Amino acid sequence: MKNRILSIDVLRGLTICLMIIVNTPGSWSYVYPPLQHASWHGCTPTDLVFPSFLFVIGLSMSISLKKLNSSNAIPILKKLIKRGGIIFIIGLLLNWFPFYQTHISDLRVFGVLQRIALAFILAGILISLIRQTSILIITAFTLLITHWALLYFLGGDNPFGLETNLGRSIDLFVIGENHMYNGFGVPFDPEGLLGTLSSSAQVLLGYIIGKNILQKGIPSAHELNRLALISLMLIFISLIWNIIYPINKPLWTGSYTLYTTGIITGVWGILIWIIDIRKKDRWTLPFKVFGQNPLASYILSIIVVKLFIYVFKVGNTSLYGWSFKNIFQTLFDNHFASFTFALVFTFMIWLVAFWLYKKGKIIKI
Repeated sequence: MKNRILSIDVLRGLTICLMIIVNTPGSWSYVYPPLQHASWHGCTPTDLVFPSFLFVIGLSMSISLKKLNSSNAIPILKKLIKRGGIIFIIGLLLNWFPFYQTHISDLRVFGVLQRIALAFILAGILISLIRQTSILIITAFTLLITHWALLYFLGGDNPFGLETNLGRSIDLFVIGENHMYNGFGVPFDPEGLLGTLSSSAQVLLGYIIGKNILQKGIPSAHELNRLALISLMLIFISLIWNIIYPINKPLWTGSYTLYTTGIITGVWGILIWIIDIRKKDRWTLPFKVFGQNPLASYILSIIVVKLFIYVFKVGNTSLYGWSFKNIFQTLFDNHFASFTFALVFTFMIWLVAFWLYKKGKIIKI
């Protein structure tokens, strides 16, 4: 435990905290711009949250798979695939919960946990098969370039458009429009199959960076300089690529992968300097709590939200909507009320995570 990289736990916990906050405003009509996703092309602070979790998965794998070798690769790979499969099924069940609300014929197949699961499995397979860092780097960029080539050459006249992109066509063919996300006004799934290529590359980049920076435990000042250089280099490459290949979260483009990885790498470097090197860690407890049970906290937040919306009612109004209107809107202006609602809801989930933290319980998924 004394050699544990606390900055990774804090980055993981901060990511989960932000995931819950941006997912649970009091009203989607009143959300501050930084807490909204970009409408299509572009990247807001909120668009950094999901890729941060994939990046941290890669960092964590660089530590947990340190003893990976040819003799134990197959058993480890089986465990990775099993864990990914469980996460996918949980995501599918969360989409369906509370079960009576949605008929199975209209059940959305993909989602956040499903994307995490598929990216985790594909990255795990590649890490298990490829030992050399240089080849892993080539593999990660090959995934990004392959994703770009498929979108660009098979996407028609508007390869990066909402209705014309190849990812949408693949999902329509494989699972059908009834099983796709409709939040964009047409059937299009931002966590669909094709984006697994570039999101897996994000996990690989986290793994590669972690493997090289964490070789001797807590990074030194010299290794922090390397981390800063990697961060700037990835951001620079992404902005150049953005000229012909837009930074786009719903498509999870390669430019988006590199841009977000660059920023998150820089943030992690700052956390290492503050927490692991200068030992300024008294403020980290809220994030350590979420960081100990990240997926369990996220899953609990989805379950509670759905209970508040579909199960718990005040008259004919959901408890979610009623509490926002009758408590938060009476105390604050609309936008701040919506933000405060999200903070209070996140704190509720945190209290459960804190109880697990105090008990030393880690829910492994």
